[in-house]
Amino acid sequence: MEIFGVDVGGSGVKGAPVDLTDGQLAAPRMRIPTPKPATPDAVIEAIAGIVSGHGWSGPIGVTVPGVVLDGVVQTAANISEEWIGFDAATGLSERLGMPVKVLNDADAAGLAEVTYGAAKGERGVVLLLTFGTGIGSAYLHEGTLIPNTELGHLKFKDGVAEEYAAGRLVKRGDLEIEWWARRVDEVLDYLDDLFWPNLFVFGGGISKRFEDYSHLLDTRARIVPAMLRNQAGIVGAALAAARGVDHA
Repeated sequence: MEIFGVDVGGSGVKGAPVDLTDGQLAAPRMRIPTPKPATPDAVIEAIAGIVSGHGWSGPIGVTVPGVVLDGVVQTAANISEEWIGFDAATGLSERLGMPVKVLNDADAAGLAEVTYGAAKGERGVVLLLTFGTGIGSAYLHEGTLIPNTELGHLKFKDGVAEEYAAGRLVKRGDLEIEWWARRVDEVLDYLDDLFWPNLFVFGGGISKRFEDYSHLLDTRARIVPAMLRNQAGIVGAALAAARGVDHA
């Protein structure tokens, strides 16, 4: 069974059909830089280009970097504030002429990893964290997603967690990866005290460099890299569409 997944991020919009039998992309993903400003109309047009570029017709799952309730976006992290209160599921379905399910981007990655990847079969609490433009999170308990946690926005130090330890701080050269990893370790200790997870799963683009910094992370819970890496959002979006859910 194939379903199309689209992952909307702060820097790129990417999508591809997904083979749900094994969680692999059924065709090469297409990526378009996230429009600036990333308004609903502009991003929807980018999504339409990716979908039409694959010649797709059928159900589609779409992620957004924000809280999503019943297809309506409630917050806007690293995209235009015009998304707040926007019925993304309806807007996308009308533009594309196909059924669309919408969910938080990190929640999609969590669905993918618990179904096919590093969190599969794990008991207790698993926290997936995506380090990129911000810090996304997915809270999984006994394999079930608790949606819209947005732990990157927890108050931390003099600001919020993602201002202190987002992956973008390494990418744009603000921090060397060793300095960044030590900051991440502080955030992990804080999350460990709050949620007592059995496992942390590291996602986002910087997870490809996990071996460069994993020795600097020292928490009670185990830490592993996401298996699906940057494809997790696409795969999780397709899963959500197949299951007929907007946010779980």
